[in-house]
Amino acid sequence: MASQNLSHEVTKIGQKLLNKIQKLPQADHIEIISFAVILLFIFTVLMLAVLACSYCCCDFSKRRRLLRVQPGGEV
Repeated sequence: MASQNLSHEVTKIGQKLLNKIQKLPQADHIEIISFAVILLFIFTVLMLAVLACSYCCCDFSKRRRLLRVQPGGEV
C-alpha cells in the first residue's frame, strides 16, 4: 500500500515538473531564472553527495607508506 502511495506521489511530482517544462517557453524571465536556479541547486547537491561518497570510499589523503625493513642485529 505504501509503495502505491509513493508511486502515485512520484508520478504527481513528475507531471507537475513536466507541465512546468512545457510552459517554460511562454514563461517570463523571472520564472526561467528561478527554474534554472532550482535545477542548479539540485545538481550541486547531487554532485556534493557523489564527491562525499567517493571521498569516503577512496580516501586519497592517507599516504600509503611502504613498511621499510630494518636490518636486524643478528641473523
